[in-house]
Amino acid sequence: MDDGERVEWSELPKELLPTIGKNLDTRIDIVRFRSVCNTWRSSIPLFHSNSPRFPLIFPSPYPALTPLRTPAYLCQSTIYRLQSLNTSSTSSNKARLIKVEQDSNSGGKFRLFDPISNRRTRYPSKTLNFFDFRVVELTKAYTLRYQLRAGSSTSTNEIEQVLSVSDISIFGVNKVVMFPNSPWTNVNASAAFVIFNDGKLGFAKSGDEELILVDRNSFDYDDIIVYKGQFYVINSLGIVSWIDQSSLKLVQFLPPLCGLGSQKHLVESCGALYVVDRYLDRERRRVENDAFYMGGEDCAESIGFKVYRFDEEWGRWELNESLGDQAFVLGNDCCFSVMAKELSGYKRNCIYFTDQNETRVFSLEDNSFGYLSYFEDSHPSWLLPNLL
Repeated sequence: MDDGERVEWSELPKELLPTIGKNLDTRIDIVRFRSVCNTWRSSIPLFHSNSPRFPLIFPSPYPALTPLRTPAYLCQSTIYRLQSLNTSSTSSNKARLIKVEQDSNSGGKFRLFDPISNRRTRYPSKTLNFFDFRVVELTKAYTLRYQLRAGSSTSTNEIEQVLSVSDISIFGVNKVVMFPNSPWTNVNASAAFVIFNDGKLGFAKSGDEELILVDRNSFDYDDIIVYKGQFYVINSLGIVSWIDQSSLKLVQFLPPLCGLGSQKHLVESCGALYVVDRYLDRERRRVENDAFYMGGEDCAESIGFKVYRFDEEWGRWELNESLGDQAFVLGNDCCFSVMAKELSGYKRNCIYFTDQNETRVFSLEDNSFGYLSYFEDSHPSWLLPNLL
């Protein structure tokens, strides 16, 4: 090839296309890849024939108390960063965050949620066309739900009804993570860990009928994350362990964090692992019995946060006084970080979270708290009027 000679994407050798396409890990990137031209579209399928199709039937953490003996369902949502391609339509072309839950079993129907509070939202127009936006997938989140219907019969053919009628999140399930999960993943190779009953750690694979209790000696796990392809879990004492998936053994990753806060959160930011230690004004109310809850909230209120970063070179936790240009989101079902200056409604060096069903923000700059409604431009304006 001569210097300066350019080759059109559509003219790349056909034998390279499947190799390129199957290195794409997100569905939105595969859709973009297939939309280049007919040749690219035919080079790879939209997903593996046996990839996870959500919602998935999943063993309930409370099988004896499941309403109407219906199974639990593992539902997946994806958090995207959307930026309008029409720069003249708005005064600011900063990106927005949106959380989308799509039902693969019912023609691709989707529901929208606020990424911080996880409250249902409605998009202002009748359709949400991703081709109108520059779209980046940030992370995935998982939740377990029961499905209440008239009658007690539930079959595999009824899965497609799961997102079309009212459903109930399983109270007492604190966190669910699944890995691996991509359009090329065989569902039988995926595994999920669940923190439930305010501290128990359970495990299941696709097709399992019961959760396996991973640790019968400790019931105080706060959070779990997939970091660099590995499951890590943290307990209320600040001990971080990685989980050997083959043996389900927990291996202490580092010396205890020794944070004095009431609740620990694991966050990945810019390739590094962080712990956010949340301080509450009273002791957390933990579920002591394997009971089924239809609802209820812990009344404890957040009064402070400290952030620790794992220093890989020295193998220790270091107190982080600032997040720089990043902002952390402590969602109900996932924690993640964003570059605040790229987003409308987010401020640098802040932590966004919910307390008693209210969305709040904590600034590490001056250790101040606020409610989002008190901050100018503190939340995407196109979501607020449509919160259910």
